[in-house]
Amino acid sequence: MSATAPERHRASRTDGEQSRERLLHAGLRLFATQGYAKTSTREIAEAAHTNVAAISYYFGDKAGLYRAVFLEPIEAPPQDMSALFNDTCSLKDALPCMMNGLIAPLKHDETARLCIKLHCREMLEPTGLWEEEIANGIKPMHAALVALLCRHFGLQEADDEVHRLAVSIAGLGVHLFVSRDVIEALAPQLSATHDAVDLWGERLVMYAQAMIEADAKRRKKACQLSGGVDIAFRKRKNKQ
Repeated sequence: MSATAPERHRASRTDGEQSRERLLHAGLRLFATQGYAKTSTREIAEAAHTNVAAISYYFGDKAGLYRAVFLEPIEAPPQDMSALFNDTCSLKDALPCMMNGLIAPLKHDETARLCIKLHCREMLEPTGLWEEEIANGIKPMHAALVALLCRHFGLQEADDEVHRLAVSIAGLGVHLFVSRDVIEALAPQLSATHDAVDLWGERLVMYAQAMIEADAKRRKKACQLSGGVDIAFRKRKNKQ
């Protein structure tokens, strides 16, 4: 790279960011509606009002653009979910952090719809990015939530019930995306505004807390029952 290249990049940074953003939006729309294989770089460039060379410049090739479209947050800024991964964080702090992070993209309606469609296409017509998303995004979040629940329940390691509960809690937020069209057909006002989306966040935290409390009661009851069985067994052994 020449010594003057960084200066050229900085001088045209604003225009460059706009071109890159247009390519991301055009790529999202075309990849989501047509699929990766049926979408050409020329189509994307035309839709973004730029040239094919811009795709090479910013993303390397079509695969690089697809990767960016699939993995990068578009419009919605990345949410700070660091509290969830803090091993001293409480449920009170971690659950709002998680839920708000999950549902924040719903404030960008059309983009959220296209992202859902793109993820569905990736699962049906895999390119390998879905496995990467699971490994680098979903699994770490699940592990962090499982660790949080273990601390809350006082467990040394997670059992199947903890994993089941973690999946169910995350599912509260995921359901809003997967069933977006159904929810809007039933009650469109529930996510019609940013305030409505924020209210979803508050309610999902409340529902998650109720699920956790219910499981805590189940665990306590199971422990009492097993303790009673153990006492009865010891008494029978003593009589023998």
